[in-house]
Amino acid sequence: GIAMANSIWKGHIAFGLVAIPVKLHAAARSQAVSFNQLHQCDHSRVKQVLYCQAEDQPVARNELVKGYEYEKDRYVVVEEGELEQITPRSSRVMEVLEFVPEAEVDPVYLDASYYVAPERAGEKPYTLLYEALRRTGQAALAQLTMHNREHLVLLRPGRCGLLLHTLFYRDEIRALEEFRTDTEWVTPQELELARLLVESLAAHFEPANYKDNYRESVRALIDSKIRGEELKPGAITWAPPPVTDILEALKASLARAKKPVEVAQLKPQPSPAKRPRKAIAS
Repeated sequence: GIAMANSIWKGHIAFGLVAIPVKLHAAARSQAVSFNQLHQCDHSRVKQVLYCQAEDQPVARNELVKGYEYEKDRYVVVEEGELEQITPRSSRVMEVLEFVPEAEVDPVYLDASYYVAPERAGEKPYTLLYEALRRTGQAALAQLTMHNREHLVLLRPGRCGLLLHTLFYRDEIRALEEFRTDTEWVTPQELELARLLVESLAAHFEPANYKDNYRESVRALIDSKIRGEELKPGAITWAPPPVTDILEALKASLARAKKPVEVAQLKPQPSPAKRPRKAIAS
């Protein structure tokens, strides 16, 4: 099994009268090389100082309160105790609101991912929910409060157990019509060549085949500096190829993909007259 980090939430999944004690573990962690801010003169660490503008002096963290700016420079103060009084039930229980076809959930709604692990007392009902979702192709929608907000979440069956994804709410997703396409702009021949190019690059999803090249370059730069060496990285040079004919570009791309394809029998067709793009709705 996967070695789990500390759980970030403990509570129950509730659906109908079934309650399953579970804990959540972060499923992924972004990896980047982190730098510290140093003073240029002697490379000593600097720290951020919280400063009171009215008193013109630094303040300690224990002197801070939460304030919400409701008008320019006017604040209402909210105490921690007051926030605790309005903590919803979903901070301890994620209640299944409904089951939806997993295929209907547009990936644009997905935010963070978590593994859902059962507590020992919840293993049987957890397995029942997992297997029921797996066999029906459904996913569960619930709400869950953590990290100071109530999230809409999606519970779906993974390879070995339940996965939970926090979702953006509808009002957090930008207009669905961010752009438009018009299929009249392309000819059948162009479309066929594009389809062949897609097929020539088709593969199974294997994320282990890819890595963050930039992160590795930054690490190499740091390691060479530690050793006192000079790193001479190659300059990145790339310019888009001068293409005037999309058909020729597609044919050249297919040739480079080393997949022989018969293109002679595709008769060229005149491109339809281009119409001006519609204005994008804001």
